[in-house]
Amino acid sequence: MKELRTPPGRAGRMKVRHSLDVARRGADLLDQKLRILRARHETLLAAEETARAAWHERLREAETWLRRGLLLAGDDALEAPAPVRPAEIDIVRTSTMGVRHPETARCTLPQREPDTPAPANTALIHAEAAYAEAVRAAAGHAVARAAAREVGAEVLRTRQRVRALQRHWIPRLERALARADAALEQSEHEDAVRRRWSARTSADRA
Repeated sequence: MKELRTPPGRAGRMKVRHSLDVARRGADLLDQKLRILRARHETLLAAEETARAAWHERLREAETWLRRGLLLAGDDALEAPAPVRPAEIDIVRTSTMGVRHPETARCTLPQREPDTPAPANTALIHAEAAYAEAVRAAAGHAVARAAAREVGAEVLRTRQRVRALQRHWIPRLERALARADAALEQSEHEDAVRRRWSARTSADRA
């Protein structure tokens, strides 16, 4: 990696010093953001796992009721007409440290049409209700999973930026500042030597 070219003189040193201060403040702020995002990501991962378990549990319940209903009514009971309208999902989004991600999902399921035949037995009625709950649980899991993924992706991006600043950019600026300090010190030393030489020369001539 090439070293930074340091502008000469005090103005150059001040410019490098300012860039280094900005980089250090930026790294500190990003590190704070990273800690908050990591904590949030862990919470979202736990919520995703809880939502996944709830979805699978609702699905198992629905399948159990369906099997019972079909044992009583036969497979022909599944030939009842399906709802005309699909389920509707409204996703509410929120923000964590500037990262937009899903927060909740409102799932609206179509109501049975008045002229639609009812399920053939009580078990199938329970199955219908259980599958509706499974759909809602699936929507909740999808939201939780998407939120965890989006925040997780930002965790990775922020961590990369922090590392780039701390391991590469800040050390380069520190080395550039050290060179600027050394060059300025050398220049001032040479100026002092020239002034002393000039003063002695003037005194000798006098």
